[in-house]
Amino acid sequence: MAPIALDTPAEPQVHPVEALKAAAAAREVDLRQFALFDSTPAIGTEFLSVSTDGRPVLTIKEVLQSPAQIAALGRLVSERGVVFFRKAGITPEEQKVLVQSLGTATGKPAESGLHTHPLTLPGSQYGDEITHISNQHILSKEFTLSEHSKSYQRVRAKSGWHTDITFERVPSDYASLIIRTLPPGGGDTLWASAYEAYDRLSPVFQKYLEGLTATHRGSIFLELSQSTGLKLRDVRGHPDNNNDDLTTTHPVIRTNPVTGWKGLFVNSGFTIRINELTVPESDWLLNFLFDHIADNHDIQVRFRWEEDSLAIWDNRSTFHTATNDVGPHLREGTRSVSLGEKPFFDPNSKSRRADLADKAEAAAAVEAK
Repeated sequence: MAPIALDTPAEPQVHPVEALKAAAAAREVDLRQFALFDSTPAIGTEFLSVSTDGRPVLTIKEVLQSPAQIAALGRLVSERGVVFFRKAGITPEEQKVLVQSLGTATGKPAESGLHTHPLTLPGSQYGDEITHISNQHILSKEFTLSEHSKSYQRVRAKSGWHTDITFERVPSDYASLIIRTLPPGGGDTLWASAYEAYDRLSPVFQKYLEGLTATHRGSIFLELSQSTGLKLRDVRGHPDNNNDDLTTTHPVIRTNPVTGWKGLFVNSGFTIRINELTVPESDWLLNFLFDHIADNHDIQVRFRWEEDSLAIWDNRSTFHTATNDVGPHLREGTRSVSLGEKPFFDPNSKSRRADLADKAEAAAAVEAK
């Protein structure tokens, strides 16, 4: 069975030579020599701004100056899902450089640049390639949220889980976020592991999902465009991201090309239909999978923002949601989003658990010799 890839020509998803170079560069640097800890067993690693055990501190400014460390960080983000730095102190422009460098270092296609959101207005405060994140408007003050809107109300929190821009034919690989205006309290962000979401399913159910595809649509942005009369941007970081219906098809199980691991690739923000099923069957299955992501708190990590905190995540293998508990207080930040490859499923890829178990067994066998 060949890998599943949708709306894509028969060409490598990731440049093979660059991918090999990236893997070699990543092996040259062990980022675990620096002051860090894993936030949970399943997802999340945080670099400390102050060492508590004698290990040296690594700053994101230093990483940006080192191609080998960039490659190693890209691999770590893809393995751990999301990585955090405290006291990062980088500008929105440096956020753009960071995510583009991570994608390039791990072998993304040359045509894939930085994403311009379809509703980013020309001449916006941070330019085309930075998304302004706010609890008081969507992308721009032209789309101000009222006190009756979802972001002000205590609605069912699980409805916010999503993966960035999966309505694009070529969606994101890496993204970064800094909350630059902090509320007095609250406003945490949660991430969940798509690897672990896949691993929690039974083998029979995993196999069933591997043969399915899903439709993704940016419905909220289409509605805003229609209600305001504002035209969607038609140049969005990749030549194929030029459709004005913000609708595409992706595999339900996706292979991350950096790790080779399988992950669940549907989200309640943008996935609207399982293509091979009837509407009632599709609705049931999607609701089950959305609950599977939201209800398993042990596949999640919760991050409390501080001044200059930085989060970097791999959109191919995570879901995330903000916590809308800050009321009228302002919570604003800057997000940069890199574009990767067209999503695909490789039947020869492994699950995270299986691959880590195989590597542990191989290491134990070497040590026993």
